[in-house]
Amino acid sequence: MAERTVVVTGAGSGIGRACALGLLADGWAVALVGRRGEPLEETVALAPVGVRGRAVPLPADITDPSAVDDLFGQVVDRFGRLDVLFNNAADTMPYVPTDEVGVEDWHRVMDSIATGTFLCSRAAFRVMKRQTPRGGRIINNGAPSAQVPRPDSIAFTAAKHAVAGMTRSLSLDGRPYDISCGQIDIGNVTPPDRPQPAVLQADGSRRVEPTMDVGHVVDMVRTMAGLPRGVNIQSVLVMPSAMPYVGRG
Repeated sequence: MAERTVVVTGAGSGIGRACALGLLADGWAVALVGRRGEPLEETVALAPVGVRGRAVPLPADITDPSAVDDLFGQVVDRFGRLDVLFNNAADTMPYVPTDEVGVEDWHRVMDSIATGTFLCSRAAFRVMKRQTPRGGRIINNGAPSAQVPRPDSIAFTAAKHAVAGMTRSLSLDGRPYDISCGQIDIGNVTPPDRPQPAVLQADGSRRVEPTMDVGHVVDMVRTMAGLPRGVNIQSVLVMPSAMPYVGRG
């Protein structure tokens, strides 16, 4: 009950896995969430032996309202409270011209990013509002596309704009209950075990863009999660300095 508890969605790979391991190293009890149990168990196995007991895999489909409600019920039953939610899970799709985007892909991307963020935030809000001491923190994984889109990315861009709107609404609606909400927009992270692909630019060219180590993202999420109650990082963009973002297009 004395442990600080965080839920990390999309914890079976990539940024979610890296941030979950970083939070474990900081002493958090971490609920690892993802659709499949095996990748979550792999995340646990990557943690030092001495901290693995604080990592709890909880497979769940965050686009399913009943599954999300059950997930957060398990978190409360296991840990007694919830201090931080990191909304990180997301499905993506290849860059496709707008007129060629399939409805199925649109719904898949929007459900995983926008609906999933809403459902998890709603469930976390309910817990944080009623627990003693009340309050907590929600951190949303946004994207530079929430401000400036890439070509041929309408579904992902729309979903991340929705996340940005939810971040602001949660910040406002959480004030009376000591619930803070902030957003981290993440630039190009160096992909593991493969070269960075050339990316379509607004002028029609393709170029390999600069990347950064995922550790810089982890450090920022750890900082946001560890802030004292009443202090918030509302919005932050972490990116390689030379990444084409300012002046994109």
